[in-house]
Amino acid sequence: MTESPATAASSLPTATPDAFRTMMSGFPTGVCVVTSVDGAGTPWGMTCSSVCSVALDPPTLLVCLRSGSPTLAAALEHGGFTVNMLHEGARDTAELFASGNPRRFDLLPWEQDPSAHGPHLVRDAHTTADCTVVMTQPFGDHVTVFGRVRRIVRSRPQSPLLYGLRQFRTWSAT
Repeated sequence: MTESPATAASSLPTATPDAFRTMMSGFPTGVCVVTSVDGAGTPWGMTCSSVCSVALDPPTLLVCLRSGSPTLAAALEHGGFTVNMLHEGARDTAELFASGNPRRFDLLPWEQDPSAHGPHLVRDAHTTADCTVVMTQPFGDHVTVFGRVRRIVRSRPQSPLLYGLRQFRTWSAT
């Protein structure tokens, strides 16, 4: 007797949020801090590894931000955001922006160019991308935000900070 694919699939363990998180930890990725400002000019930001290029023409990327995040609210209110791609020496900044500390912008240097959609983390980002929100798609507990890249600033020729297997690492040049 053979099992149908549906019967075989139903005998598999259920994919839980914890199992999914563990699975995704085995997929190393670059570490970014997504920033924006709200209508009052207050800066917001969060560590984000869910960043992906979408198109070259026009230059577009996406970020996945937690529903209810103040950074998401600011990006939608302001109509844009900045992706700060962290360099190898910025682990503390990645951890700070993952912590939810409300004073995070008081604890490190940053600049807000009037033409940028979010603060630039001048000490910790090797590259920044200023983006205009062009589309959003809610799914589950996150919102995918598509951003048209308006300006790219490469400030440091340093290796990127990576995160995988629940550890920070750097890209080896050898």
